[in-house]
Amino acid sequence: MSREGTYDLVGVGFGPANLALAVAIEEHNAAAPPGRRITALFAERQPRFGWHRGMLIEGATLQVSFLKDLVTMRNPGSDFSFLAYLRDRGRLVDFINHKTFFPTRVEFHDYFDWAAARLAHHVAYDSEVTGIAPVPDGRGEVAAFDVALSGGRTVRARDVVVSGGLQPCMPDGVEQSARIWHNQTLLTRLAEHTGPTGSWTVVGAGQSAAEVTDHLHRTFPDAEVTSVFARYGYSPADDSPFANRIFDPDAVDLFHGAPEEVKRRLFDYHRGTNYSVVDLDLIEELYRRAYQEKVQGRERLRIRNATAVLDIREIPGGARTTCEFLPTGERAVLDSDVVVCATGYRPFDALALLGPAAGLCLRDDLGRVRVERDYRVATEPGVTAGLYLQGGTEHTHGITSSLLSNAAVRAGEILASVLRADRDAARPAEEVAAT
Repeated sequence: MSREGTYDLVGVGFGPANLALAVAIEEHNAAAPPGRRITALFAERQPRFGWHRGMLIEGATLQVSFLKDLVTMRNPGSDFSFLAYLRDRGRLVDFINHKTFFPTRVEFHDYFDWAAARLAHHVAYDSEVTGIAPVPDGRGEVAAFDVALSGGRTVRARDVVVSGGLQPCMPDGVEQSARIWHNQTLLTRLAEHTGPTGSWTVVGAGQSAAEVTDHLHRTFPDAEVTSVFARYGYSPADDSPFANRIFDPDAVDLFHGAPEEVKRRLFDYHRGTNYSVVDLDLIEELYRRAYQEKVQGRERLRIRNATAVLDIREIPGGARTTCEFLPTGERAVLDSDVVVCATGYRPFDALALLGPAAGLCLRDDLGRVRVERDYRVATEPGVTAGLYLQGGTEHTHGITSSLLSNAAVRAGEILASVLRADRDAARPAEEVAAT
């Protein structure tokens, strides 16, 4: 194993969260004297930038304002903003005339890709992080981390920022297969699928499930699409102005400092802003379609509400879903060509990646990692190098932990923390570079 270099900061993953951090570093370096610039490398296992490519459904829009881009809430004058992207693409006036705060997901992905291309000098693509090991200095303090990359490479960093994103979650006991998919890869799977497309089952009640149901129903005009979920109906997202204040940067301050009981109550109160909810316009469109099909006497869109999924398994030529109508206990078997599970995501397990470094992290009374307000993991005494988390911090920072809403502000806070620690510790990563 060979070590290829030493950096002030190494980022694990290069999705929107670490992309926002890379923008903050780039802007800092442009204004800072040489001795205060940050050297950074972001390791990304994908061969190029990509953000939920499998769900870039035509017409699907962003669920947050375009002003919550990579930079605007931190630096409104930045030339990495969505508006700067529109100007560069020659669409600024056209977008203004469009009179919307919510661009399509396809366009926002292109914005991210545009920003990532400008920061390619900070990124190692096709590089999966396989482990993070503490590096003690001559005084016995952990002053840096060795980050192992695929292919036997290793880089060293004073600070590591882990942003592994969200991992797809399947129903208990169900594995993905040729006929059982998670919605994360929907468009990729559709492009590769060579089997029949006459019937589809979609499991789930959130935004992704509704979007998949809508897309399949529109894309395959002769197919039957059955949506299965345990709720009585799709629940509308609460995007009202007062409720949306839970995503404000100030709300993170209040949440982080609140007692544990208050955190749980606030989280439960405002789940409807983000979890298992659907835009009202899409709910109404699906209902309109289902009703119109009843009028016409040909029902292709079928809604099985208040229904629990008991089992999903592949069968010859398709997939079989066994479900139970909750009010009566009546069971039914649904055979379809493909089952798409829009069953959500779970946070990336950062501590599993850390290996020996995980033993340096402090835990709370419930065994969860302790994370300071600046997103730095609380560690044992003698650890001067920093571990930061972007995501997996809902228990400490609230609902915005894995969302775009605070990406720009969070990136600025992490960079400020790195700069403070770097100044206080007199750049010990350089001291241990030769060990």
